[in-house]
Amino acid sequence: MRPLLALSTAIDVINEKIGYVCNFLVLAACVVSAVNAMVRYAFGYSSNGWLELQWYMFAILVMFGASYTFKRNEHVRVEIFYLFLSERGQLWLDLIGTLFFLIPSCLLLAYLSWPFFMQAYAVGEVSGNAGGLIRWPIKFVIPSGFVMLALQGVSEVIKRIAALRGEVTIDAKYERPTQ
Repeated sequence: MRPLLALSTAIDVINEKIGYVCNFLVLAACVVSAVNAMVRYAFGYSSNGWLELQWYMFAILVMFGASYTFKRNEHVRVEIFYLFLSERGQLWLDLIGTLFFLIPSCLLLAYLSWPFFMQAYAVGEVSGNAGGLIRWPIKFVIPSGFVMLALQGVSEVIKRIAALRGEVTIDAKYERPTQ
């Protein structure tokens, strides 16, 4: 189980670093939005490129922020039945939900969105708006975001199995295994 826990830790570290980038993107998107609005009203100048950059940052924030949020156990969860379960029951519910719903869904969505990216990359797709940005890099964010969420799901499955075996306990706040 130790090699799997090491893999889980590596995935967690990657998603934690991605989360820090996403936190920065929130500030960057706000700054770009404010500057774009000030320039538009002060000088009567507007750029589609800056507006699209805001959208790109938001897309990156959403797609990669999902795995970071899942890692920190801050995702939205309907806890109607979850709260009535014992700790062991919660571990089993998390394990089954992640293994049979989250990971397959994420991998399917990554698989289905890959041709969407590849087509944009093959033709060198750019925005139809004047001064717009190239589109294929942001379309790559879709499959890669789902892959990162699936990887975080794998990490959570490993932690839940280790917790069920009594090898680690799960810190409920940040989903960190403690030994």
